[in-house]
Amino acid sequence: MTPTPAPTALPASPPGPAGAPRREQTRARYPDETGYIERDGVRVHWERYGDGPPTVLFLPTWSIVHSRFWKLQIPYLSRHCRVVTFDGRGNGCSDRPAGADAYTPDELAADALAVLDATSTERAVLVSLSCGALWGTILAADHPERVDGVVYIGPAVGLAPGHPERDVWQFEGKLETDEGWAKYNAQYWLTNYRGFLEFFFAKCFNEPHSTKQVEDCVGWGLETDPETLADTTRGIGLRCRTESFREICARVRCPTLVIHGDADLIRPHAQGEALAETTGGQLITLHGSGHLPQARDPVRVNLVLREFVCPRGARSSAWMRAVARPRRVLYVSSPIGLGHAQRDVAIARELRGLVPGVEIDWLAQDPVTRVLEAEGERIHPASAELANESSHIESESAEHDLHCFRAWRRMDEILVANFMVFHDLVEAEPYDLWIGDEAWELDYFLHENPELKRAAYCWLTDFVGWLPMPDGGEREAFLTADYNAEMVEHIARFPRLRDRAIFVGNPEDIVGDRLGPELPLIREWTEQHFDFAGYVSGFDPAAFADREALRAELGYGKDERVCIVSVGGSGVGEHLLRRVIDAHPLAAANVPGLRTIVVAGPRIDPGSLPHHDGVEVVGYVHNLYRHLAACDLAVVQGGLTTAMELTANRRPFLYFPLGHHFEQNFHVRHRLERYRAGRCMNIDTSPPATIAHAIAEEIDRTVDYLPVETGGAHRAAQRIAEML
Repeated sequence: MTPTPAPTALPASPPGPAGAPRREQTRARYPDETGYIERDGVRVHWERYGDGPPTVLFLPTWSIVHSRFWKLQIPYLSRHCRVVTFDGRGNGCSDRPAGADAYTPDELAADALAVLDATSTERAVLVSLSCGALWGTILAADHPERVDGVVYIGPAVGLAPGHPERDVWQFEGKLETDEGWAKYNAQYWLTNYRGFLEFFFAKCFNEPHSTKQVEDCVGWGLETDPETLADTTRGIGLRCRTESFREICARVRCPTLVIHGDADLIRPHAQGEALAETTGGQLITLHGSGHLPQARDPVRVNLVLREFVCPRGARSSAWMRAVARPRRVLYVSSPIGLGHAQRDVAIARELRGLVPGVEIDWLAQDPVTRVLEAEGERIHPASAELANESSHIESESAEHDLHCFRAWRRMDEILVANFMVFHDLVEAEPYDLWIGDEAWELDYFLHENPELKRAAYCWLTDFVGWLPMPDGGEREAFLTADYNAEMVEHIARFPRLRDRAIFVGNPEDIVGDRLGPELPLIREWTEQHFDFAGYVSGFDPAAFADREALRAELGYGKDERVCIVSVGGSGVGEHLLRRVIDAHPLAAANVPGLRTIVVAGPRIDPGSLPHHDGVEVVGYVHNLYRHLAACDLAVVQGGLTTAMELTANRRPFLYFPLGHHFEQNFHVRHRLERYRAGRCMNIDTSPPATIAHAIAEEIDRTVDYLPVETGGAHRAAQRIAEML
């Protein structure tokens, strides 16, 4: 079926005061050095990443945003060269001087030169965007000894006519209407600054499904004020020298490159063509791209920038005939928790049995690497370059609350950085097959850049579809539907990019919701596009049929009532651990011989948790499922893996889904209810006394769970082996 796209009108973002900075999302790469330069009493903030040579200087654009608009380029380029950025005066950490004279192109060019001096940069390649083309060109023309090259992205230059629908409106003067480009007016900004920002950036990102990019830029725009922005606009238009911009261009002697989208609604493609011709440079046209491709098409822009700034050296002179090459697999396992690692190791084990001699490398990070190292798996050295996703998720949590969808959206910088690590790896080393277990960056950016696919590719997941939380309102419902619509469009346009898509579970495990208004039902769509492996537990419950022997092996006494408390592999869940620890004395009063073992996992310091008599706090426990099979009761978060391990071993358990975690609250809970497994509880309504009472009630309960099928890892491996 061909779905009808979700509505394109974006509900208004939540209100907020102009100039109020938002909490910054986790960076994929933090600067190695920061500082300020000061010119004529104006302080300008700069940052330096990595070491050279060469050095690339990312220039500021119009002060409607600050240097974070280069966030998707910095991590990648700084792995290959030295990167310097600075906030243009008027926004970010730089000063906001009053008056148009402070914001002329000459002033911005002088700031750039001062930053080169302050960072001990003798020469650099300049990268500019939009208005940054003006001061980038001035710097290259006036100081050729400091500039090795200039890259222009969507240049805002008057070498060709602008868009007629924009040019008819006046920036200064009385506001006659507030429709369309009439919003580009100083008076309008004073009355509805946010309204202008939302209008302008919707024009900048006219590509579908650009909600996060618009949201970022509106937030950065609110970090300055309309009066300052009006001064910057007037300053850009001031002539501070007698020569024309075309004459300045004629003095540029270094190599130049122009990147321009032919769907740019801010500056027509003809302006980029004219600049390339005037400077004698190369023009790269991005068909279908708008004004800010460094944010909307970051992978393509990153690769183009690297080739210009620091081209790769000579390729290896060695080569191996195709039939002589060993079969090689690159496995990318999501680091959000440990469940992916457990099932992926099981699948890899089965795959080796089906394809003798296959070599498996892992591109992974903590905490997944704890499992892989314990299992003797080979972790590729490139893994050290990955930006940590678990740390970001932890930074987005608050007590027992994690807005999973929002946290994932705010991880875009990390996802781009990690995809670029993947890209560099597979470009340098041949693999027959890529496997991505909820490796969102891999799946998304391959669909956005399908020409980069150079091996068979298998996608695994245990849920399909972003779902809104009830208190997210109209906006969150729109956003989740928009993300789902983009996924549907990706699969419809490139159905063979995923050579296999395997759902870890069965059709009945899928919720009955729709992907969004006028989009398919999730179960129906998944059945059309996925194979089903059944659940992949990573172990055979039959191996633990003799629980008494297992308990004796693990050191649990016959008279002990063992309660295992675990929150998985991330650092989210410490609040629940503390709550259950506080509940132990109350529970022990009603459960003779109660022994509570709190598993802090790999990312929570056991020493940070309180202690009570009868409570043991431990760190990471390898193969925790063996202890879960032996326990009398478990208290866990709402993660799928731990809950399904308990279900497979038919152990009673309490589970507490994280607040606002749509996967735990909807997808996982639906599956557990199908198996009649566990007792779902709400942390907000469960003080220690309530938890203690539930422990006493559940610890002796005889469960009536549906059986969890075995052999899922083998079935998944069989489908994967067909690609080898």
